[in-house]
Amino acid sequence: MFDAPPFWMYFAGFLLLLGPLVTLHELGHLLVGRWFGVKAEAFSVGFGKEIAGFTDKRGTRWKLSVLPLGGYVQFAGDMNPASVPDHHAPPQDGNFQNAALWKRALIVAAGPVTNLLVAIAIFAAFFAIYGKPTIEGSEDSRTIGGFSQTSVARAAGLEVGDTILAIDGAPISDFEHLRRSVMLNPDKTITLTVDRGGERLDYPLTIARRTETDQFGNASAIGQIGVAPAGGRYVLEEVGLLRSVPLAARQSWDLMGMMLTGIKQIVTGERSVKELGGPIKIAKYSGEQMSLGVLAFVNFAALISLNLAFINFLPIPALDGGHLMFYAAEAVRRKPLGPQATEWAYRTGIALVLMFMVVVTVNDVVSLPIFAR
Repeated sequence: MFDAPPFWMYFAGFLLLLGPLVTLHELGHLLVGRWFGVKAEAFSVGFGKEIAGFTDKRGTRWKLSVLPLGGYVQFAGDMNPASVPDHHAPPQDGNFQNAALWKRALIVAAGPVTNLLVAIAIFAAFFAIYGKPTIEGSEDSRTIGGFSQTSVARAAGLEVGDTILAIDGAPISDFEHLRRSVMLNPDKTITLTVDRGGERLDYPLTIARRTETDQFGNASAIGQIGVAPAGGRYVLEEVGLLRSVPLAARQSWDLMGMMLTGIKQIVTGERSVKELGGPIKIAKYSGEQMSLGVLAFVNFAALISLNLAFINFLPIPALDGGHLMFYAAEAVRRKPLGPQATEWAYRTGIALVLMFMVVVTVNDVVSLPIFAR
């Protein structure tokens, strides 16, 4: 029987997770916009009908809306909350579309950059307080000390005492590096380069797919080759505050690389689209992580903040990355795209986002226990 947190934790976790992260994302847009003299007409946490709000002395309407699935800042000169340009808006001071191109780009980039900085700050705090997990004897950790019963590495011809040097020609630094590289690529055929008594040998093999289930019953597919290191052990290395920041930035970069790999695998069919999740799944995981304690929940918040940054940087119209794509085209052409092209691009982008939301919501619903066989 799997553990399950109290039902109220799903709601509390969801609100405590997405509420602050979305607010910080939109504050990034707002503050940089105000820095450049652009007027914000509305700042909303959530979408749809306003539940409560107030108008500040600068004329910005701050509001809480009924659907807590995101938020937006609507600047002067925007046609709607998706920041579609209003080409009929008269030119005036404080109009977003009249701001210099580089200013518009920085205002748009500020949202996902804020989420990225939040994730880096959380990871850096963990490194500074608890230390960095490190393998002592990293060279030894690449040496094979044993195999699992179903090891595809042993079946391919590897032996105890072999030192794994590279995967497909890319050098391996330690066992953790090997584990991450294999975990992301179930069913992929690779070539392992090993050192055996001073001789370099290449062994092709197909990474096995294994399904792991956590204490809450969440299943995930990972890759394994079934090897254990001969040496090396995990220790927590003390890290100073200054060093913790680049370490956190590197961890964030690696995680975003993993996200990109996952997207590529879904597009190419290597992973099922059923692995994508939406609001219901986020609420589920939020409640589960909250039940594990503050540290687990904060770490999960860092991962979701990183996801928000990654998704918003995707070059899809209606997302921040789509706006930046238009600005890049404007910089090359030395003039904005025409109104008709812009309108159709945004319609296409919004349609893609809505289709994505439908897919992930269906995935969420069919994964609920009431639909389990």
